[in-house]
This record gives sequence, structure tokens and C-alpha cells, in this order.
Amino acid sequence: MRFWILLAACLPLSAQIDPATRELSRGILKQLIETNTTNSSGDNTAAARAMAQRLLDAGFAPADVTVLVPPDHPTKGNMVARFRAPGSTLQPILFIGHLNVVEALRSDWTTNPFELVEKDGYFYGRGTQDMKSQDATLVTTFIRLKREHYAPSRDLILALTSDEEGGPANGVDWLLQTHRELIDAEFTLNADAGGVMTEKGKPIDVEVAAAEKLYADFQLTATNRGGHSSLPRPENAIYELVHALDRIEHSPFPFELNAVTRAYFERRATHESAQNSRDMKAMLADPPDAAAIARLSADPLFNSLLHTTCVATRVNAGHANNALPQTAQAIVNCRILPGHPAEEVRQQLIRIVGDPQITIRYVSDSGEVSERAPDKAGAKPSIPGPEILKPMEAIADAMWPGAPVVVDMETGASDSKYTIAAGIPSFGIGELAIDHDDIRAHGKDERVRVSSFYEGVDFFYRYMKALSGSR
Repeated sequence: MRFWILLAACLPLSAQIDPATRELSRGILKQLIETNTTNSSGDNTAAARAMAQRLLDAGFAPADVTVLVPPDHPTKGNMVARFRAPGSTLQPILFIGHLNVVEALRSDWTTNPFELVEKDGYFYGRGTQDMKSQDATLVTTFIRLKREHYAPSRDLILALTSDEEGGPANGVDWLLQTHRELIDAEFTLNADAGGVMTEKGKPIDVEVAAAEKLYADFQLTATNRGGHSSLPRPENAIYELVHALDRIEHSPFPFELNAVTRAYFERRATHESAQNSRDMKAMLADPPDAAAIARLSADPLFNSLLHTTCVATRVNAGHANNALPQTAQAIVNCRILPGHPAEEVRQQLIRIVGDPQITIRYVSDSGEVSERAPDKAGAKPSIPGPEILKPMEAIADAMWPGAPVVVDMETGASDSKYTIAAGIPSFGIGELAIDHDDIRAHGKDERVRVSSFYEGVDFFYRYMKALSGSR
């Protein structure tokens, strides 16, 4: 292994996170958290321009920092920056992260979701886990490298984009279609996947995402002739919908492993509790042990790695308080294992519900409802090569001793689906340390440990150098 990889891995945390870097990274995180980038009322363009200005102020040339805004969506801007390696013949490395966040109601939170609040050893705010902390670490790393006149062996590209969490103008997709030359690369490293799994702050493993589930929304609609509420009848659109959702809840999709999840559980079994370890080994046997699968599936994380999952996320019904409902609708969100198209899952939902009076339609990312879902399956898993894993292992061993690097499948979906579809191998390396039972992304009081955030700043600095080897 090259000397500079070993040096970067062996430097203690305090040698990397000096007071100026702490202040810089915290200031960037605060600026991002306090810029509302929700789909309903936020402005991604404002966040993109703010990050662009940070890089320009650090000495990046105006030609290397671009804010690109889709003509029909003025608040859906994207920032692309390039750290140049003049004369290099190597292809660039692309780092991606999304600027937008899911909705957050002030009434639900104990703090203001759009204010960075530090208390009890945590940073609170919408996006602290998903994924403005990672955005801040990437921007901080670009600035640090520029200030120290770092000379990479290849170009490094940073793209901070819009609408990964839903909306009409996904930034990665749009950039690939209209400005591919700006983000074309040998491979993509997505900070919106992967991570460091911890229990009460103790590192369990360091995860690199090499596969992800396909995202799909389905609209279930029950209709009835309605009537006066003083004359209730068994036929009720709400009741029919509730029964359908109950059947979906109690009809899990089949157990399935792929190359990535099998390797993940093989590695994980060596570092688990005695019972989990036995169950994982029994699940990996041929034939797999059904009781072991059931016990592991009781854990939401393991369940999502072993099955396609579908869950109701929104419900709307009725037209008046004193009338029987004529229509009841629900959105069922599915996360589909690789290799299975959304239409296959829609057909399975129809069989599970077993009620011809309930229609099940597909809802696209832009909100369009159609009778059929796409027939294209999610991308097959791709194992990252040693150029990605070797430096990761060296740095992880120094920063999180005893926590193995494991290749895993992202249980959600990310913008990697666009770069993979475009022929760019893509892997998740968002190494933010979060407790197994404290995953609050998309939820109330989203937070990240202050120490975890600064570890992330340190990690990306070390890892970016290890990948691009100063000339």
C-alpha cells in the first residue's frame, strides 16, 4: 500500500480537525441546514449558489464552479465543481450529494428543523442525517485541499443536486441528460449511501453500498356509492381500504439474497451477538432456515435487506363529516429488491389485496398516475474494486478500530440509480456514524452526533486524498 495511504490512515483525529476546519465545516453545515430546500417551499438554487460562493472564495476558478438551473424549475438549481489535475490522463472521480430535504413541520419537532441547534452532544436540524452533513463534509474537503495547494492525480468533481427526495427536476438525471460532459467520470461515489453503523456510539461496521433497492409508489383507491352517515352500511370505502392495507401489512414479500447481501451477512455474522450470528449462518445455509429468517426479519434493518417491503405512507378519504365516504385513497411506498421491476410488484399487490373493487396504480416521481408501472428492473449489484475498498479499509482501521468494512445494499434508493443507468459504476460512501436505533432521516428531531460529524469531515479529507494520490 502506498505510503501516503498509510500516513493518511495513521494520523490521529486531532491532527486532522484543527480549530479552523471545525469552524469552517460547522459554518457550512449551519448555512445548509438553515437554507430551506424542501420541495414545497424551499430553494435548492439558493443552497447551490451558497456552496458555489464558498468554493469561489476558497480560490476555485469561476470556470470550474457552475450553478445550473433547469429552465422550467428556477428553485431546482445544482452546483458542479471541478478540482483540476492539469495534464492528467486518468478519468475523473465524481462525488455526488443532494441538497434537498424532505418536509418538516415545526409543530412536530422539539427544535426548529431549519435551524442548526447543538445540544446534548448532537447537531439537530432537517438534513443532519440525510444528507446536509455529508454535503458539508464534501465542500469542506474541497476547500481544504484547495487551500493547501493539493495536486491530485486526476480531476475530482463535486455535484450537489436537487430533488433526490422527490420533486419534478432530479438534478443528477437532468445533468446527465443535458450536461453530461461536466460530470462524466470513471466511477461515482455517492455520499447519500453507506455509513458507519454504531451501537451507543461504538462502531459496529463501516458500510460501502454496492446495490440499492428500487423506489416505487402505488396509489390504492377504494370507491363506494356513499350516502348519509346516519345510515351506515358495511360497504364503506374507508373500511375496504383499511382491509386492503391490513392484508399488505401481513403479507411479506419472499425472502431473497443477492451477491451483495449474502456477502454482507457472511461478514456481519462474525461480529454479531451469539443469537444473531447463529441465525445469520443458518439463513445462509442451503436450504436457508425459515425460523432464523423470521427472527432476523423482526429487525427492521435486516428485514429490509431480506425482502421487498411495502408500507402505507399517506391516506386520504371522505368528503364530509356527515357522509359515508365515496372514495378512500392511500399511497403505498415500496422498496424493491434489485432485479425486480415495479410492475411485478404492482401485480403482487393486486394478488395480495384480492379485491377487484380496489384499483392499484403506479405513481411516478413527478406525481403522474398510470395504470402500469415500469417493467425495467433495478440495477444488478456491482462489487467495488480494490481502488475503492483498500484505502477505505486502511482509513477505517485507523478511525474505527475493530469495525470491519462491509459491502452492503442500501435499503432505500438514491441518485446512484441514474449514474448506474448512464454506465458509470456507483458506490455509496457516506461514512457518517449513526446508531442502529437512532436513524431519524425523514423523521422528527433528526440529529447527528457532533463527534460523528467531525469524524466525517476527517474521513472525507483522508479518503479523497487516498483515492486521488497527490502527484
